[in-house]
Amino acid sequence: MNMNRRNFLYSGAALTAAGITAKSYAAIAGANDKIHLGVIGTGRRASAVFHEGVSHEPRVKTIALADVYSKQIEDFSGHFSSLLSAPQHYVDYRDLLANKDVDSVYIATPDHLHVDIALNAIKADKNIYLEKPTAHRWHEIHTLEHAVASSKRVFQCGMQQRSGWHYAKAKAEYFDTKKLGDVIFVRATWNNFPWQRRDLPQLPKPADLRWDLFLGSAPKVAWEWSRYTSWRGYHDYGNGVLADIMTHWVDVAQWLMNDAQPMKASALGGDYVLHDDRTNPDTVSAIVQYKNWNFNFESTVLPVESGVPGVTFEGTEGSLFITREGYDYKPNKGDAVHVDNKQPLEALHMKAFVDSVLLGNKPTAPIAAGVEATVPVEMALRSYWDKKTISRADLTS
Repeated sequence: MNMNRRNFLYSGAALTAAGITAKSYAAIAGANDKIHLGVIGTGRRASAVFHEGVSHEPRVKTIALADVYSKQIEDFSGHFSSLLSAPQHYVDYRDLLANKDVDSVYIATPDHLHVDIALNAIKADKNIYLEKPTAHRWHEIHTLEHAVASSKRVFQCGMQQRSGWHYAKAKAEYFDTKKLGDVIFVRATWNNFPWQRRDLPQLPKPADLRWDLFLGSAPKVAWEWSRYTSWRGYHDYGNGVLADIMTHWVDVAQWLMNDAQPMKASALGGDYVLHDDRTNPDTVSAIVQYKNWNFNFESTVLPVESGVPGVTFEGTEGSLFITREGYDYKPNKGDAVHVDNKQPLEALHMKAFVDSVLLGNKPTAPIAAGVEATVPVEMALRSYWDKKTISRADLTS
């Protein structure tokens, strides 16, 4: 991508919207301070963030790692040795939080542990980068929201699209100006997750894996290898593709549409192919109704080809398809526009977090964004499990 003057100006607009002034942005290059990071959860997600995010951010000094499985910490340490600063290893995350040298934490655990860990991190006075979904169950969200409000530290949610310059550019150029006309349908898809459809035989529990810490406040059950290594398939620990994928795309839709007020949601799905002991569906379709538009979501862990994952906005004057790699605008009349993004969103989101900690800028994905994205997801989840259409008011019933 060529960063021409127009794209540079939109990047500047995105920075300004995030509370970054020209003076503070200019100071970034000369900043000598670093955050002292502790990582809680050193699995697949943390590895992706370190590979695409931390590797681009010299102001991060990772000094502590925590995971319920010691071998996973050791594997992570070996793979990312060049990005680590002789980190302390912990099995219990609470011991990491007690480390006074750690000022910031990145939380990348299974979903059911998110709120408990975040609440303890707030009590320990740490800056927090919490992966999405912000909460596993609806009843947790307000406790976390109130705790964040009382904290003086930075809290950033893991919706990295919020830090993407091309999302901000598309919003300013096509949505804020209504170039698409009246947007009626917003369609989102993302399929094919091989790590969620593995045939996993039962294996003995490793001696250095703390099953009790993995379970946390979830129901106490006997050790199962599949529950540990493929936890997204189990409702006790994650909410499947509705939480894992829909959270991202409905956040993009609500942000660009300037509308975070879902009215009703209906979701259907099931285990159409994977007839194992999983409790979350392998395939889901959901519709969320807003005042003047519908959000239609489809996702399956199965190897279904659906092109590049993204969100399509269908308006009366044109359409826009946006992905993490760029977007395509197609007006009903006139020339189409294609914009590429070559900057990893993980790098942009990690940079936004560090800027918030060191420069005092507002997070691009604050707790409010996390809560707003949680509402339609929880509505869809309730609809799926209750087998009926759900209104927003039903979440509190």
